[in-house]
Parts: sequence; structure tokens; C-alpha cells
Amino acid sequence: MSLKILHIILFIAHQTSQVTSQSVGTGANYVRNFIESFLALPTLGIDIPITEIRTLAKLARDSGLYNEDAYLNISQLVNKYGYDFEEHFVTTQDGYILALHRIPGKGLPVLLVHGILLSSDDFVVAGPRSALAYYLASQGYDVWLANARGNKHSKRHVTLSPNQSEFFNFSWDEIGRYDIPANIDYILNVTGQQKLSYVGYSQGNTAFFVMCSEFPEYNDKITVKIALSPIAFFSRLFSPFVRFLFKINYFETQQAIGQPEFLPNSFLTSPICTQIPAMKFICSNIFNYLVFGFDRAQLNVTNLPVIFNHTPAGCSSKQFIHYKQVLNSGKFRRFDYGREGNMALYGMRFPPNYRLNRVTAPVALTYSFSDWWSSYVDVLKLRQNLPNVVDFHEVTQYNHLSYLYAQNVRPKVYERVLDLIRRYTT
Repeated sequence: MSLKILHIILFIAHQTSQVTSQSVGTGANYVRNFIESFLALPTLGIDIPITEIRTLAKLARDSGLYNEDAYLNISQLVNKYGYDFEEHFVTTQDGYILALHRIPGKGLPVLLVHGILLSSDDFVVAGPRSALAYYLASQGYDVWLANARGNKHSKRHVTLSPNQSEFFNFSWDEIGRYDIPANIDYILNVTGQQKLSYVGYSQGNTAFFVMCSEFPEYNDKITVKIALSPIAFFSRLFSPFVRFLFKINYFETQQAIGQPEFLPNSFLTSPICTQIPAMKFICSNIFNYLVFGFDRAQLNVTNLPVIFNHTPAGCSSKQFIHYKQVLNSGKFRRFDYGREGNMALYGMRFPPNYRLNRVTAPVALTYSFSDWWSSYVDVLKLRQNLPNVVDFHEVTQYNHLSYLYAQNVRPKVYERVLDLIRRYTT
């Protein structure tokens, strides 16, 4: 990050913290906010002597602004809340080495698959009272957490380096074609089970529909597929910020200049966003109102430090380009390489559609009219193209991130998830 951008961020933090201090009638907030702004400098690439960092960190902790969970990795988080944690590694057919995390249990296996820019972390960061991974583990299930190629946990390959552009030459087609089947086969081999339950969020659903469309034999390995905020068709994307990035060809430009990795980290992970009171408000509004949609009532502001220090986890720009193609074409189909590229790869001018009629596993679809990414119209179209939809459930007033972070997500969504898993595994 450039010094100019850094100065802008710090200026905003400075001004808003003054307003916050004046509004509560004390100078304490201003002092604490200045400390945290200074703490943000090493995160943003500015060198500060480590002794000063430690001193300021202690001041921040003593001021009550320290949230331990924000600085723990996933294994530390899971262990902290009384669960065992295992890290496994799965090598795909095309050479990617994926981290597969596990909270072991004696029950049947459940695979949780994250969305774009996310990781296995996002199924635990909501904490022991809310997070889906903990909830299922507390019910005795053997919980497995996938990590798609290219995210912070899965940045290895048998021959390629993540510093090479070729490493990020993939979309969610490859995630569904290689990553998900490899994870499922590995889990069933380790556990000795014949089937598992699959819970996908956002892109985790896209990849599932790719897999079962292309390799229908995997339907027989699924007890039930539960789709939270499913994305396949994408024509009604509402998010103005994402549409703006699509319009200016941002992701294509990133690829053209040799920077195909998108958001491996962000200034949102710095204390400026995670701990300064006024900046918490600004950052959360950027995410909720500009990118993902409205759900202010269910936003757990006190958990923002944990969320922002684990997210984003990175992805390939090509994943977004593929979604843009689906938006423009109105079709759920393979990546479009242009007429010549399509003829060479597919033997036809246009990429072939994914054959959703081959997705015969029981599928439960959960949607919200307030979701700016997974619109009701697109989910309804998906339902009409799937042959075995066993549940079609609306969650009121949920934005795209609410399925992971909302304060009432357990009673409103996860209890239904658990009921569906039980129904199809007994």
C-alpha cells in the first residue's frame, strides 16, 4: 500500500476518532485510536522498531481494545473452544495441494465448503455460540472444512509457485472439477464411509453443481446437499460495487498486467478497521451496504476484529471473470475463452452449459430477498433446473454474509441445516 493511501486512511481515522471522542465527552478514545492507528503501520508495510510495537500493543490491550481471537489462527481458535483440530493435505489431479481441516467426531462426515475470497476460517470465526462448524461438531458430527486452491491455506502445487501467474490460472470450474472431488474421495477414504453431507456457502455451491454436472457419479456420495446462498445463475447480481468492477474490466486488467491473485489480504485486516470505533462503522458499511447488501440489525460489530483478521483469504481474478461471464450470458456454463479458444477446448463456438439435470443428489436451497449476490430470481431458476430439490427455504432480511456472521444465524439457519442432515442420514 502506498504512503499516500496510508495517509488518507490515517487522516480519516484521526478525524472520525476526534468526532467520537467529542461525542462521548472524553479524550480517552482519541488516545486509544491514535495508538491503534500507529499499530496499523507494520500491517500496511511501514517499518517500526519491534520494541515500540510491543509497547503500543500492551497499551492497546490494557485499554480493553484487544480481541485475542483476531490474532489466533484456525487451529488455535478451534482448540481454544475445546475441540480437537486436524490439518490434512489433499493433492488434486492437476497438482494443487489443498489444506483440508477437520474437527473430528464419531458421527457421519459433513463437508463445509466456503465462498469466494473466504476459507475454512469463516465457519469458525463467528465463535462457539454461532459458528456452523462448532454447532455440527457439538452434535457429534465429523466436520471437515475445505479450502479451495489459491486461498491462504491452499497455496501450494507440486510444480508451480504462487508467485507464478500460471498458479492462479483457474476459475471455480477447476474447483468443482478437481478440488471438491479430491476432498470428498479423501474424506470417505479416511473415514471409511460411503457418503457424506455437503454444506456449501455461495461459491461452495457453484463448485458442487459443477462437480455433479460433470461427474454425476458423485451424486451417489452425497446424503444431502445444503446450499446456503446458492450461486449458479448470476444475472440478477445487485451489488453495485462488484458490478462497477465488472464494468471497468478490473479483473481482466489484473490478469493482463500479471497480477491474477485477488485480495490475499487487505487494509481491512489492520487495527484501523478492526478496532477503532468510528472506523469499525465505516468498514462494516463498506462491506454490508456497498458490496453485500443490508442487514445492519444482525451485524455483530464486536466480532469485526475477528472477521477482518481472517478475511479475505484470496482467490484468482479468473473466478470473478467467470462469474461475470455467467452474469452477461444468463447461462450457467463453462469458461468462455473466445471463439477460437472455445473451438480448441470444447469443439464449439460457445462454452457448453453445465448439465444441471445430472445433479440428482437431494438439494436444499436457502435464499433471501435481501441477498445482493444470490438473488431470488436466479435461485428460482436454479430450482427449476435441478431434478431433486427437497427444500426451498427463505430467510428474511439476510444479506450475503449473514449466513456466516449474523447474530441469530444458529436458530434462523443452522438448526434447519442440522435437521436436514439428520433427516437424510438416519
